[in-house]
Amino acid sequence: MEKRSLNILLMLGLMASLFTGCMSVALRLTPSLFPNFTSTIFEECDPELAREAIPSNLKLLEGLLKNDPDNKRILTALTLGFTGYSMLFIEDTDPERASRLYNRARNYGIRALGQKGSVLKRTGLKREQIASLLKAMDINDLETLLWTTVAWSAWINLNLDQPVALAQLGVSQTCLERVMELNGDYFYGLPYILMGISLAARPPMLGGDPNRANIYFQKALELNHRKFMLTQYYCARFYAVRTQDKNLFFELLDEIAQKNAQDLKDVCLINIMIQDKARKLRKMADDLF
Repeated sequence: MEKRSLNILLMLGLMASLFTGCMSVALRLTPSLFPNFTSTIFEECDPELAREAIPSNLKLLEGLLKNDPDNKRILTALTLGFTGYSMLFIEDTDPERASRLYNRARNYGIRALGQKGSVLKRTGLKREQIASLLKAMDINDLETLLWTTVAWSAWINLNLDQPVALAQLGVSQTCLERVMELNGDYFYGLPYILMGISLAARPPMLGGDPNRANIYFQKALELNHRKFMLTQYYCARFYAVRTQDKNLFFELLDEIAQKNAQDLKDVCLINIMIQDKARKLRKMADDLF
């Protein structure tokens, strides 16, 4: 009886190992087994449906990742997914939780970058050294590096009162500069928007420069024909507030309110959520100016 039970356990173990191996192969050969987050997240025009669906999809991806821990596509999807979910649904109401999720997204992104991303874990390097090492990243790493940088920058912005965040500012900024070198036009000029945020949000002693920030915001607006509302929102939230340009602040928020969120169908969710965020930002005007 004991021998029979032992044989059953051995068979089950063998089947489990075979299943895991097959699953790993299937995940590598059939990317459609997991969601394409760029489309499934950002194309959804119903924000409540997205809010409810995204967490379960993220947990599904984390489950799939256990069968293939080095799968770059799954890791990149998790980076994008946790970043987008935090930015659109969590940050405004629960910044502490958003901070944790951004950190989680960044860690997935670094894993997705593999050996090339190992430089991002190293400490004590000067920015010039980091920039040189990041040259190893090419256009195939662009999407992963971009969303890793978005998550990292967002985490830093939520923790500027902590020395550990300030210490990582240089690395994050160097990542953004590499993204810009690869393709600043990517995703409707999101790299330009990030650079604008970075330069407008930081005080001069930390490298802030409102004039340069506005140049990048204008580049993004021209590139996306003013249809990607993230541009106007962050220009109002950071640049207009930093320069105390109240007229520009309201002009940008009015423009967001008047636009059709579905003009860019592949980022419909972002535009809809930005319209909601813009309404809330408008109510804060007395405190900001």
